[in-house]
Amino acid sequence: MAKVLCVLYDDPVTGYPQSYPRDDIPVIERYPDGQTTPTPKEIGFRPGELLGSVSGELGLRKFLESQGHTLVVTSDKDGPRSTFERELKDADIVISQPFWPAYLTAERFRKARNLKLAITAGIGSDHVDLQAAMEHGVTVAEVTYSNSISVAEHVVMMVLALVRNYLPSHEWVVKGGWNIADCVMRAYDLEGMNVGVVGSGRIGRAVLRRLKPFDVKLHYTDRHRLPEDVERELGLTFHPDVESLVRVCDVVSINVPLHPETEGLFNDELIGKMKRGAYIVNTARAKICDRDAIVRALESGRLAGYAGDVWFPQPPPRNHPWRKMPYEAMTPHVSGSTLSAQARYAAGVREILECWFENRPIRDEYLIVKDGQLAGAGAHSYSAGDTTAGAEEAARFRQRSRRPGEATQQP
Repeated sequence: MAKVLCVLYDDPVTGYPQSYPRDDIPVIERYPDGQTTPTPKEIGFRPGELLGSVSGELGLRKFLESQGHTLVVTSDKDGPRSTFERELKDADIVISQPFWPAYLTAERFRKARNLKLAITAGIGSDHVDLQAAMEHGVTVAEVTYSNSISVAEHVVMMVLALVRNYLPSHEWVVKGGWNIADCVMRAYDLEGMNVGVVGSGRIGRAVLRRLKPFDVKLHYTDRHRLPEDVERELGLTFHPDVESLVRVCDVVSINVPLHPETEGLFNDELIGKMKRGAYIVNTARAKICDRDAIVRALESGRLAGYAGDVWFPQPPPRNHPWRKMPYEAMTPHVSGSTLSAQARYAAGVREILECWFENRPIRDEYLIVKDGQLAGAGAHSYSAGDTTAGAEEAARFRQRSRRPGEATQQP
């Protein structure tokens, strides 16, 4: 029997919800490219419930315990005294979300002698040291495509929020003002702008499709060029490298996976080649951007705005400079964890577990690492290596006292 260690984010500060704003969510059976949504034999939840927090348990407890497995669920994930650290030593399976990642570093792999499977409930497994996973023979899987459209919608929202100066305008209303000049002195139309995506995978392509009706000029760069018919349909301009793209774009959306080749890509040098007053939207991974270079560019006016849904580490310390830098539209890592997305990635985790326990193959599109090498989606999207360095900084956030009303990270 297996011990399954599941790391999820905290429940709402008001307690786990007893009701929801909507009675149901749309039923989606296939993604835009034809891939089917997760197909477990059963699900232990009602779609539309909060599944990604501790009390939601991804709907797994009844399923696992009915088969004699042990499920441990916690939000306490950072530092040597955390519940995650304590329970990891004899865990067979670890489940974590990108939004509240349990960083599986090389050191933790050495301690987790029983670990055989690491599942990302969602997409993006960079919180796992993939090199160490390969060396220790641990299978890594994620629920590919489960929340790609969710993230793409968030990108479009953030692009408009930055360009139209939405958040500062809303703040004037909250403060009781009617300060139209203050609102519009940084507001522009998106129409006619050059918008580019760095990475044209599932999320990047979905962003491009959703932005086309805004009558913008669309650009992209990726190590895998899109088919000619897709370029023609969307009116895309392909760039062989990031530098070529950022020189001409007014808005840049980052949609590539984090691996050693993309870490720190947007640094002072690259940002210095962007158009003055450009905007960056980053829903990929924070470490693709140099943290302090972003701050400097906003303060100097090189960038007109930065919207990010991703931080490093997660959660970030209170004094993280992105919390207070000018012209930002930051959110916690929520773009891919809507109630709609949770239903899909929870079902995907259930499907992966069913396959694992029944010795059936896990879908190739879900695999990141298998048999000591990158596999499936991982072979297409990732490079071997480690991007977890510096993750221990998250423990500083956990150890600090919290303001009244904030959720704790304790189980």
